[in-house]
Amino acid sequence: MRILVLANKIPYPPKDGGALATYNMLKGLVNAGAKVSLVAMSTPKHPGSKEAFPPDFIKSTDIVTVDVNTHISLFRAIGNLLFSKKPYNAVRFEAKRYRHIVAQQLRANRFDVVQLEGLYLAPYIKVIRKYFSGPISLRAHNVEWEIWNRASQNQLNPIKRWYFAKLAQRISRMEHDALGQIDWLVPITNRDAQMLSKMGFNGKTFVSQVGYDLSLSPAGSVNSDFEHPSIFHLGGLDWMPNQEGIMWFLNHCWPLILAKFPNTRFYIAGRNAPRSLVKQIIEHPNITYCGEVPDAAQFIRSKGIMVVPLLTGSGMRVKIVEGMTLGKAIVSTTIGAEGIDAQDGKHILIADSPDDFVVALEKLLLDKAKVIEMGKDAKAFALSNFDNLKLTSDLYNFYKQNIQK
Repeated sequence: MRILVLANKIPYPPKDGGALATYNMLKGLVNAGAKVSLVAMSTPKHPGSKEAFPPDFIKSTDIVTVDVNTHISLFRAIGNLLFSKKPYNAVRFEAKRYRHIVAQQLRANRFDVVQLEGLYLAPYIKVIRKYFSGPISLRAHNVEWEIWNRASQNQLNPIKRWYFAKLAQRISRMEHDALGQIDWLVPITNRDAQMLSKMGFNGKTFVSQVGYDLSLSPAGSVNSDFEHPSIFHLGGLDWMPNQEGIMWFLNHCWPLILAKFPNTRFYIAGRNAPRSLVKQIIEHPNITYCGEVPDAAQFIRSKGIMVVPLLTGSGMRVKIVEGMTLGKAIVSTTIGAEGIDAQDGKHILIADSPDDFVVALEKLLLDKAKVIEMGKDAKAFALSNFDNLKLTSDLYNFYKQNIQK
């Protein structure tokens, strides 16, 4: 079976949740027996080339990268707001060169499935339909309009609140239109599947959660040689929900935690942080800003408790899956833990207010053994539920069975 995958970012190196989700899926499909071709955008935020991928992956996968300028332009954003009904988020990923390469791939090869890695590839459905009569599958990493709708509700600035609400409306319309043009839907959580079904999709749906390469964290004891007391956050710092969540945590939760545990250190790591965000972060006491770390797994293992204070978002937090697989105790908001059917109090701790975070972290900061115990339970849960080889093999079989019908 031949699959053409279209992606709006280079998935290697997998330095954020979206890239990790795409890269692991590609590896799993190849391992299951699929012949995969990838056409990925190289953008200013996620630059890269075919040569950046591991040699074994290059041998097994046909990779084409296309430079696409997705820089945010205030002038274009205002023009889009005034003279277009499309969301500016999506318009930035529309490129003639990319459209040409997609058409070229479809003319030169016979594919069984075309898979779109997210909503922002939907503008290319028209050219796909021109050269391809088979099924188009949308792998929905999240419900896009929900992210911006939640962001609007959380905004104190009235102009931003209005603009985010406008974006949510436009993205919702785009999402609805895309659902009417695809054949198969592959959401990564059951919750997203239900929401997208309510938006009108009534075709074949297969929920395929994000998997993790379990060879990177074999079964057995978890690492106990980590800094204690310490907490950490790891995620793309160019993503608005992460920025919002970190600043909320620093402003409302961190002072309360330090008052009880003055020796605790908070490590914040991630790529592409705006200077303004870094400046705000380092103004707080007992903070170590790490920027982009060379080895995410090593960073995670070396620190104590993962915190995921998301107030906005949708889909599934891949970094929580990674943290669980590596045996970390995790404290997250309800929104942060969405899509992960972990048991609160055993596999993860849920906290939605500053007081909740203090109570949850107090349990762990007072007792390193409790941190290790929860890390063991989280790892056992992850090993049972997020085996990338099994999850992607199931997706491959879904494609194979339905192509034959």
